[in-house]
Amino acid sequence: MSRSSSERDLTEQVYGYLAEDEDARVCKDIPEAACNDQPKAFVAHLIALSMTKLGDSLVSARLVLPWILASLGTSSVFISALVPLRESLALLPQLIIAQQLRETPVRKWFWVFGSVGQALSLVGMLLSVITLRGSALGWAIVILLTIFSISRGVCSVSIKDVQGKTISKTRRGRLSGIAASVAGLLSVLTALVVLMAPTLLGGTFEQGNVLIFSGLLGTAAVLWLAAAATYAQVPEVPGATEGGGNAMIEALKSMRLLWQNKQFGSFVLTRALLVSSAFAIPFIVVMIQRSGEGSLTSLGGLMLANGIAGMMAGRFWGKWSDSASHYVMAAAAFLAVLIMASALALYSFAEAWLAQQWLAGLLIFAAAVAHHGARVGRKTYLVDMATADNRAQLTAVSNTVIGGVLLLGILLGALDSYAGVEAVMVTLIVLGSIAGVRALTLPNVQRD
Repeated sequence: MSRSSSERDLTEQVYGYLAEDEDARVCKDIPEAACNDQPKAFVAHLIALSMTKLGDSLVSARLVLPWILASLGTSSVFISALVPLRESLALLPQLIIAQQLRETPVRKWFWVFGSVGQALSLVGMLLSVITLRGSALGWAIVILLTIFSISRGVCSVSIKDVQGKTISKTRRGRLSGIAASVAGLLSVLTALVVLMAPTLLGGTFEQGNVLIFSGLLGTAAVLWLAAAATYAQVPEVPGATEGGGNAMIEALKSMRLLWQNKQFGSFVLTRALLVSSAFAIPFIVVMIQRSGEGSLTSLGGLMLANGIAGMMAGRFWGKWSDSASHYVMAAAAFLAVLIMASALALYSFAEAWLAQQWLAGLLIFAAAVAHHGARVGRKTYLVDMATADNRAQLTAVSNTVIGGVLLLGILLGALDSYAGVEAVMVTLIVLGSIAGVRALTLPNVQRD
């Protein structure tokens, strides 16, 4: 048997086990020409996504980058800009990118080049951490994060289109879920290394920090380069290129889909409300810190909680999404509301309990599980709701709107300053509750 034949047999065995598709012939909503290559596409997607999801946990703008800047003496002005920049700039330019994508028959190369861009940005951050301090480090990280986020936007809008052409409906959710679980397991191992690093490393405190931070950034850069090389192997058939035109004009025209396509508009509104699950974790951490529990909020501890959540929840959410992704969004929203309400009640009436490591850890873990569910559910819903002709366009419109909503997250910091974290949590609880109710009213696109 030739090497290529044995590799193909192994790929189909791996696909059959993970996708629970023994004959590798479930081919709904993908071109006929892509059916035979689906096992290879599934495995390539899985490996690439697992590496980038692990990379995300190593350089999280919610946790790791703020920790780096705070530890190295950078102003809080730069720290407060990280999450809005990371989230919104990955989404806002996508309408223009989608038009360029539409004009290209084979679109996987957008994802490949976007991953290379993210890797180079991380290399720049690595050099900055080694050589710069103070405002110079802050400006360098902010500028490089801008480039990273725009590159991430290219990947985000392109992968949904390529996935819709190469991975069958009813298999896309479990792909995202398995990748999240694999990355979660690897994140747990990485977090354990970080937790042990102070004991294993010699030298001064700052020298140890720089070594840990450099290791995280360097490892993430390698992961994105390896993911780019893997994704280049995805077997993609050329797609339609009709509908070309000026990118900005076409982008503005695309916004009409929000009210012309009622199902899509309803989904985007529900997704906008679901951002409450994303904003919940940082403010739960704030309440834990203010309650006096400092050890749990160490870098390694938070990475560990998030990694365990991804490892345990990913496949469950993914498999459920393949049959009813709107229920997954609803369940994630209500779970996030329950966790936020519990944290707020403890903070207000039993602060000493919130300072208990095991209880605080459970809250962070559960909040991360809810956030994973919201992400897997809304991604699967959008890919399955769209068609091959409009998937990239719908993805870009949705992401652009959500990018604007995420920028409004800056106002939550102002609300915290003027009215306290309690007001922030009540706001997020209300938004999450509405999101859960709205998700229940969405049609089941997996049965259409």
